[in-house]
Amino acid sequence: MAGHHHHHEHSGDSLIEAARAELVDAGEQWTDMRGEVFQALMDQSRPASAYDIAEDVSKARGKRVAANSVYRILDLFVKTNLARRVESANAYVANPHPGCRHDCIFLICDSCGKATHIDDDRLTGALVNAAREAGFADIRPVVELRGLCAECSEDS
Repeated sequence: MAGHHHHHEHSGDSLIEAARAELVDAGEQWTDMRGEVFQALMDQSRPASAYDIAEDVSKARGKRVAANSVYRILDLFVKTNLARRVESANAYVANPHPGCRHDCIFLICDSCGKATHIDDDRLTGALVNAAREAGFADIRPVVELRGLCAECSEDS
């Protein structure tokens, strides 16, 4: 299919190693705290807020971790392509292919909250071109479509 993008999707330890390598390549350090935040993000079944992640990391550490510390780490992860921000939910998901840079489209279920990430470079490319024609620069498409996922639409 033209316009679609194929890449290796990591999971588990392989994803942690890929994320660590990407962060170090970006000139940043992979600290224990950053590792724990990334692990907590990976463990989520749907987009998670900084507060959700802070709670999980606090439980794992046995001491309270401030949500604003987690926000800073999540912002770094988004900047270095280790995570993606679901804008409409103010929540984050781990990027299963951290070395791959492209625009993404989220399909978000209004019932269960799950976010499915799809790539369609033709669609996001058309959006970037339209924005450039309108005089915009430094464009970062964030496309979110809401509806019911296959499981929830079967249940209704």
